[in-house]
Amino acid sequence: MRKHNYLLDGVIFLILILAGAAFFIRIKTGFSYTWNWGAIPQFFFRTDEAGHIKSNLLMIGFYTTVKLSFWSSLAAIIIGTLMGILRTRKNLFSRLTGRTYIEIARNTPPLVLIFIFYFFIGNNITAALGIDDWARNLSESGKGILSFIFSKPERFSEFLSALFTLAVYEGAYVAEIIRGGLESIEKGQFEASDALGISSVDKYRFVILPQVFRKILPSLTGQAISTIKDSSIVSIISIQELTFQGMELMASTYLVFEIWITITVMYFVLTISLSTLASYLERKLVKY
Repeated sequence: MRKHNYLLDGVIFLILILAGAAFFIRIKTGFSYTWNWGAIPQFFFRTDEAGHIKSNLLMIGFYTTVKLSFWSSLAAIIIGTLMGILRTRKNLFSRLTGRTYIEIARNTPPLVLIFIFYFFIGNNITAALGIDDWARNLSESGKGILSFIFSKPERFSEFLSALFTLAVYEGAYVAEIIRGGLESIEKGQFEASDALGISSVDKYRFVILPQVFRKILPSLTGQAISTIKDSSIVSIISIQELTFQGMELMASTYLVFEIWITITVMYFVLTISLSTLASYLERKLVKY
């Protein structure tokens, strides 16, 4: 039976390869479009005047997407965990707080959230806190660290706006995942923790949440992948992530198919890498 499954998988894989080859041959012969794949590699890396290899537009956009997705996912997990816990509390005010946040965030278009956070945080909060001035007045090494971890100092407020938008939007879905995980934990775990006199914070930190995260890891991985894909929408406020760089290159080179196929592959590499890492962690946790 196992040999039959391997044979069937091989046949399906061969059919997909042939279908893909036929599709690209049809595009090349049937469309009046001149392909120019040779122009794409220069957009990954470039050589400066001193002969040093530097990242070019596509790699800069790729790095920005990675940083934005990482920090947004981390913030979304923190927000979602807190709101998911509130959704399962016995206190009515706590449940209403969590429910209100989830319903507002999930039922508001992310594009609307982007403009709200962009004009509210970017134009008001960051200005009132002096974040822009702080970023501009950093030393050269400080600016380099800030650029490596987050973004360039001159674009820091816009990056924060995009980060908070994605965190709030994705956090609502994470909260529901956390809530489902909490409700799957046996009540005896909560009762045993209370009987031992463990504080509420330590109960969730050491007893409940470790069990929850082992159960919901596949769902969290799917949400993190959604965050990576949803990050493309922040290009509307000129965040120089992968989609924004693709639009800039398409407008200047007119290599429509080559640019967007390349960007699709780069997104796929990023998401499949995350999925593979999560599968590895899941196997380790199950073994543990």
